[in-house]
Amino acid sequence: MIAFFVKRFFQAVVVMFVISLISFSIQDNLGDPLRELVGQAVSEEERQALRDEMGLNDPFLVQYVRFASKALQGDLGDSYFFKQPAFDVIMKKLPATLELVFGATVIIVLFSVPIGVYSAINPQSWFSKTVMGLSIIGISVPVFLTAIGLIYLFAIELNWLPSYGRGETTQVWGVWETGLFSADGLKHLILPSFTLASIMLPLFIRLIRSEMMEVLQSEYVKFAWAKGISPRRIYFLHALKNTMLPVITVGGVQIGTMVAYTILTETVFQWPGMGFLFLEAVNRVDTPLIVAYLIIVGAIFVVTNTFVDLIYGLVNPTVKLAGRK
Repeated sequence: MIAFFVKRFFQAVVVMFVISLISFSIQDNLGDPLRELVGQAVSEEERQALRDEMGLNDPFLVQYVRFASKALQGDLGDSYFFKQPAFDVIMKKLPATLELVFGATVIIVLFSVPIGVYSAINPQSWFSKTVMGLSIIGISVPVFLTAIGLIYLFAIELNWLPSYGRGETTQVWGVWETGLFSADGLKHLILPSFTLASIMLPLFIRLIRSEMMEVLQSEYVKFAWAKGISPRRIYFLHALKNTMLPVITVGGVQIGTMVAYTILTETVFQWPGMGFLFLEAVNRVDTPLIVAYLIIVGAIFVVTNTFVDLIYGLVNPTVKLAGRK
């Protein structure tokens, strides 16, 4: 276990170095940050003096080394627009994004597992065939189109749910502002969560169905049938347990992906999370905030993948985390 963590730690360091290098290198292609900071009234001489003062005229390697040395100390730069550390600005928006991902994850688990298992057990039923057809449509429909459709149906026509914002929030322990503990906050969370879940839900239904059908054809399941074990025990103990092994691996990666996918969902629903903040930073050419966002999202991917590998090793004892035979 210790060897596994040491190995993954060094891998994470390399990955984060590559992410930081790529993130920092693209900032020059995003536009001139001075345009948003000083406008058009400042002369070219004053602009150049300000660029020298901010270090924007330094060679790329010098800028990156300066950035990396500060990043190792937890300083990802100051936002040009908010006049605050970029890390602090993003951390204020992170709980809203994690709430959205959490809501989507709950929906995916609640729907994909029973539907996928039923479709595998009864592949020729009309329900299974309908689900497979709808899953293809679900994978093909863009998330913003799903969001618009849900808003039109449930917010405009039926007037059941709110269409934008985060709703009423409460403070937990004085540091965490959340809408999970208020009725209004939960109502505001429903439509964005279903929209975000629509990206991954068809994928997981098809994945669970295909893996379950493959497991049901394995020799040990046939042997269980021959021993006269009850169908419920075969389906939900022997087959489902082994079906979930690849699902856990894919699920962990997709949860990290959903953090990045929240950009469109948060934009349509005006959800005050990291994705919406990132688009505003791009429009304002707030390069420190953009770079900080990319690095933090990359760190979430790295941590999530490490955690998934650990869970996979615990669920499947035949997997050696340290790579020993």
